[in-house]
Amino acid sequence: MCLKSQILILYCIASEVWMAKQLDSSRNFSRGLYRVEDDGSAKWKRLKRSLYQGRSCRVRGCCTGRDDDCSFNIVSRAAICYCDQFCASGSPGPVDCCADYWDVCDHRVAPTRSDEPWPPLTSGCYRAGRYYGEGTTTKDNCNSCKCLQSLWKCSKEICLVRQDLIQHINSGDYGWKAANYTQFWGMTVEEGFKKRLGTFPPSHSLLNMKEGNSLPEEKFPAFFAATYAWPEWIHDPLDQQNCGASWAFSTASVAADRIAIRSDGEITDNLSAQNLISCDTRNQHGCSGGSIDGAWRYLKTHGVVSYACYPSFWKSHLKPSGENHCYVSSEHGKNHTNGPCPNALAESNQLYRCAAHYRVSSKETDIMKEIMDKGPVQAIMKVYEDFFLYKGGIYRHSQKAGSRWKTHSVKLLGWGALTDKNGQKQKFWVAANSWGKSWGENGYFRILRGRNECDVEKLILATLG
Repeated sequence: MCLKSQILILYCIASEVWMAKQLDSSRNFSRGLYRVEDDGSAKWKRLKRSLYQGRSCRVRGCCTGRDDDCSFNIVSRAAICYCDQFCASGSPGPVDCCADYWDVCDHRVAPTRSDEPWPPLTSGCYRAGRYYGEGTTTKDNCNSCKCLQSLWKCSKEICLVRQDLIQHINSGDYGWKAANYTQFWGMTVEEGFKKRLGTFPPSHSLLNMKEGNSLPEEKFPAFFAATYAWPEWIHDPLDQQNCGASWAFSTASVAADRIAIRSDGEITDNLSAQNLISCDTRNQHGCSGGSIDGAWRYLKTHGVVSYACYPSFWKSHLKPSGENHCYVSSEHGKNHTNGPCPNALAESNQLYRCAAHYRVSSKETDIMKEIMDKGPVQAIMKVYEDFFLYKGGIYRHSQKAGSRWKTHSVKLLGWGALTDKNGQKQKFWVAANSWGKSWGENGYFRILRGRNECDVEKLILATLG
């Protein structure tokens, strides 16, 4: 029994001596290669770091505890190593620690903060933790940035989507909320004006058009919407996309509503804004802008087909070579086009015409009566950059958005009133925009009523249908 115990003790001593020798041999590797492992990935990591005899932790700084963000990117070797205290958590330490960890970090000095910035290893720039080589160009919202001498040089355009403006509006007492729209991200304010509006300022002849006679005061309902008064006859907002043709979209939408109401529901087709954009070329510029009086004249003399016959952005017409190519042909006095619809699935190539347009009095109650008796009307308004960010509520221009504006045309189809948090009554118009249903309140917006906010009550047009 005693002999067996002695043999067991001698065996344990011999094992410890053999393990110590193995451990000593593993430490003869260059610092930074901390564990003898047989798997290929660990050896590959050690090989890439051994090829880089740099100052990783000295540049990066050291971190306390385990911090997986405390890393250094060895760009030239496509490797990552770490400078956190986890490297010294046990012998011999993790396999992915930087080569200079023990020289720089493994002594009693105060470690640096893990979020402290560090200079790039070679020429180039960092953005959001990612490395970019010298001369690289990238986009920051609407601005172009280029890496020059390890510094970003960026253009200074004013972007359409500005987080500071969104926060300013949402934290203020404006009565409406703003949002970030992906379709506007990356656009400058000038690009937004050019691509998302497109109605020319009203001509002198339009401004000199005689307003209708002012009507006697009468009681109106507190809330009215043409969509409730004539369900199935009022057409939903469309999306003009990046085509500056609100002049065509608003005109076609108002005309379609008026024709449906005037025909007592016999004609309910939506009208083709594309027909106007591509075919009304006399002093008009398609997706680069046009006048609403010209659009109304074209509707009266030539007419347009239905939206189903000639949908918006048919095929490749938005390309410069085909933007104004007209896919339908009509002759004065005829009720159908000379050929089939661009959309072969459409059943009818009928042309729709409307009566001459007229100007409605800009008096608030006269506009209300016109809408209630005959249907939606067309309004021209000033658009400032904050309007693009509208998400909901009763819009009014924020002074922080600046004083730059361009002309836009929309469809007014109702009104209402709400009491704000201060107990004040806020009256509003209900209007349809042409930026799609993802914008605003399902494609609609509300704007202050009775104050000519953004000149929305200054020029009101309509047709009998």
